[in-house]
Amino acid sequence: VEVLGIRREVELPLVGGFQASNALAALGLVVATGSDPGRAVAGLASLTGAPGRLQFVARHYSGAAVYVDYAHKPEALETVLRTLRPFARGRLVVVFGCGGDRDRAKRPVMGEIATRLADLTIVTDDNPRSEEPEAIRAEIVRGIAPERSNWVVIAEGRRQAIAAGMAALRSGDDLLLIAGKGHETGQTIKGVTHHFDDAEEARALVGGAA
Repeated sequence: VEVLGIRREVELPLVGGFQASNALAALGLVVATGSDPGRAVAGLASLTGAPGRLQFVARHYSGAAVYVDYAHKPEALETVLRTLRPFARGRLVVVFGCGGDRDRAKRPVMGEIATRLADLTIVTDDNPRSEEPEAIRAEIVRGIAPERSNWVVIAEGRRQAIAAGMAALRSGDDLLLIAGKGHETGQTIKGVTHHFDDAEEARALVGGAA
């Protein structure tokens, strides 16, 4: 990066072009207020992203990286999958569902996007709220092209779906995205909110290692 005519190297510990854009915008503001450019650039190396936004949460035993993202709309899911695609030299696996009592039209669209952009899609529950989870899953599946076979439905719950996603990782070239809930720490089913944290679940499956 070039700051006030001086080129400096920095390694940004975040994934995605939008993260780089945000970091550079913040750097510009900091330098504009009179802060030391060298210290400002050095500070970029220790940045951490917002919780639940393309957040690295665990390293699988195979060496594969596991990310959590809040993507719960079609355009957001497509963006995050396209962002991660270059980093998955092996298989890109995604676990996701759609929220209940929300826009039903997006469900089949997200099913199509996930199966088109990921190598393996695991459809499960998000926050069903007052809706029947199986009905939501069925609407997601309805959008999947008939010729695609790179997907499964895990009806036993989100915890089991995350475990299935982890089990599908074969090497350090693979990558797992757990999408839809991001930073949330609860899952609402039939009007009752239970503690549930995607990042915690992923870490627990690898002995708490991140």
